[in-house]
Amino acid sequence: MKAGPSQEEIRRHNLGTLLRHVHIGGSMSRAVLAERMGLNRSTILGLVSELGSAGLVREELPRETGRAGRPSLVVRPESDRVYVLAFDVGVDRLAAARIGLGGIFLDRREISMPPSPRNAPEVAEILAGSALDMVNAAPHGTHCVGVAAAVRGMVRRPDGLVRAVPYLGWQDEEFGKDLTRRLGIGLSVTVGNEASLGALAEHLRGAGAGCQDLVYLHGDIGIGGGVITGGHLLHGDCGYGGEIGHMVVNPRHGRPCGCGAHGCLEAEAGERALLEAARRDPAATGREAVRAVIEAADRGDITARAALHDVGDWLGIGVANLVNVFNPRTVVFGGTLREVFLGSAAQIRSRINRIALTPSRENLRLRVGELGDDAVLVGAAELAFSEILGGPLETLARAGA
Repeated sequence: MKAGPSQEEIRRHNLGTLLRHVHIGGSMSRAVLAERMGLNRSTILGLVSELGSAGLVREELPRETGRAGRPSLVVRPESDRVYVLAFDVGVDRLAAARIGLGGIFLDRREISMPPSPRNAPEVAEILAGSALDMVNAAPHGTHCVGVAAAVRGMVRRPDGLVRAVPYLGWQDEEFGKDLTRRLGIGLSVTVGNEASLGALAEHLRGAGAGCQDLVYLHGDIGIGGGVITGGHLLHGDCGYGGEIGHMVVNPRHGRPCGCGAHGCLEAEAGERALLEAARRDPAATGREAVRAVIEAADRGDITARAALHDVGDWLGIGVANLVNVFNPRTVVFGGTLREVFLGSAAQIRSRINRIALTPSRENLRLRVGELGDDAVLVGAAELAFSEILGGPLETLARAGA
């Protein structure tokens, strides 16, 4: 007969759960924590005291109350003391941020670059330099407890090998290990797919907050995706789950895709398809080029409107297929697809209504991402926070706090 969890394991689990509640949900009273965790108030008091002594939370009066009388103390995360480093390796920019408990941005660096191939060691060197600048600028007594990076490509679990980033020309790169070595701060860099991390971010802190079944589509030069099912990120066998952009929607007459296939959603509804249909300069790529087409369509440009219509048509077909397969409650459009959706929502909805099964779409909500260009950084931060949320005191001890 298998023994149940020990008291120490239960305590560790409860400490992590309480910290997660205030990290994701913000400040809340001990009474609310007791209700959410199903524990008595004396147990909650002990957990809060232990986390407070470790410098992970603090109790204070709420900043605003709408009630008469003395308000109850609330538990807040110590955002200024414990932080993670998050990186976003984009096609036309590199971003790094120092993010505190509670998801608070404490510092950030961003570097624009032309959307062209760039070798992985060079990217690692740039990001490491930005990160070390932020670490050195952090106040005395603060501690980094995790590091994570998001890339636009296929990442193998659990070793983080970057199998392919087509638009940067990467193949089988040990990017996380290289970045770990260049940082030299005693923490390993975890690497994840950008769209999957964007899905996690919108699920926890954005347009999908509170939604347990969600599909997230992220537009950059290509189209990435992430799936939340039952409140958990879908990884797949080796971590390649969610390659929504390479779902074939036009097999007979489709455009060639960078993956080698024809008619992928990315090829039919991605940035290149939109810009070509709008007859834009092939050299003008990136977020601003996409937004220029959207703005032209808003002003009545016939060519831009037709391009949006075509892209919206294919995007609607792709979303309808995803609705039939995953039955999400919410579909969130992020990255450049946020603007594309706003410009072609009617066409997308029309396709979904014609193709998706009625029971699967009757409660469907279509939303634009609320986190904007920060979604991927926020998702990378949540990946970096996972260790301390699993074992708060042990992680702090390893960080030398």
